[in-house]
Amino acid sequence: MTQNDEEPVGLGALDRVTWALRRAELAVLTLKEQRLRPLGLAAAHYTLLMSVHTEPGLNGAELARRLNVTPQAIASLVARLESRGQLERREHPRHRHVQELHLTDAGREALHAADQVIADIERQITDDLGADDTEQLRTLLDHVAKTVREG
Repeated sequence: MTQNDEEPVGLGALDRVTWALRRAELAVLTLKEQRLRPLGLAAAHYTLLMSVHTEPGLNGAELARRLNVTPQAIASLVARLESRGQLERREHPRHRHVQELHLTDAGREALHAADQVIADIERQITDDLGADDTEQLRTLLDHVAKTVREG
């Protein structure tokens, strides 16, 4: 059977691994958004806070590349977290035009609270899967990421 204008995708398109990954990603993201909302945070805030926590001193451009988002998106998130007192910009010691990002005490507190929420979601998933399936899933997802990067 050949494709035509009435059949823009092949049969079984929604059964592809990539669609299963996307459904899982959206389900987890939706749950993160719902559970982080009472803390006044979005999943993107958690991701940014965690990134700056693990690599203090990142600048906006580096952060945008690592998170695969636009520098404008990072600038908006940074401005929001900075206005809440959770993030601060510091001048780079050698390059005055570069602003490094660092968590404040309030940022560390927000990250700690958010990470407890994310850890609860992780436990919900891993408790349901069990130890063996959890390890297998993690291994398979790492393999998928490696395959795509090398692709």
